[in-house]
Amino acid sequence: PQKFWDSVLWTDETKLELFGPMDQRYVWRRKNKAYEEKNTLPTVKHGGGSIMLWGCFASAGTGKLQRVQGTMNSLQYQEILDDNVMQSVTNLRLGRRWTFQQDNDPKHTSKSTRAWLQIKGWNILKWPSQSPDLNPIENLWWDLKKAVAVRKPKNVTELEAFAHDEWAKIPVDRCKTLVSSYASRLKAVITVKGCCTKY
Repeated sequence: PQKFWDSVLWTDETKLELFGPMDQRYVWRRKNKAYEEKNTLPTVKHGGGSIMLWGCFASAGTGKLQRVQGTMNSLQYQEILDDNVMQSVTNLRLGRRWTFQQDNDPKHTSKSTRAWLQIKGWNILKWPSQSPDLNPIENLWWDLKKAVAVRKPKNVTELEAFAHDEWAKIPVDRCKTLVSSYASRLKAVITVKGCCTKY
């Protein structure tokens, strides 16, 4: 029932690149004019740079967003959950019968994380393996990357600051629509037996 899906806290990680694929631009140009200054983009002297983010959302809106320091292991993952999940559950008013969603990344399913989650006593949504297109948060990551790219961050500090700004601006209606479409998304995946879907 929809009430159940409305009480799910969807979580995931994503990589945000300073000059990544979101920053590709295309120009029409005449033959032999390809390398005129107006038809090229300046290169970045010291390369791009990227950050990893962990985030969560529910039907009621976006929850907390946190930068992942370095390469995330099980311990750091648990710390991120400790710092962000219950605060998000409270802020989004999910109530006591909320459900935690995560995918089957090894950090999420390691022995230590499973034991940690058991101690927490959270209700955990059983997740099919290799199903990123099932998680509605993927659509929000796409929205976030587009919004951040438009602001043209000059460095990783701006990249992170803009990400937090834009995450907070994602409308509740957008979150609500994504969650309410979840049932049809699930049916679509079952229909194509796990092949890629239009989501």
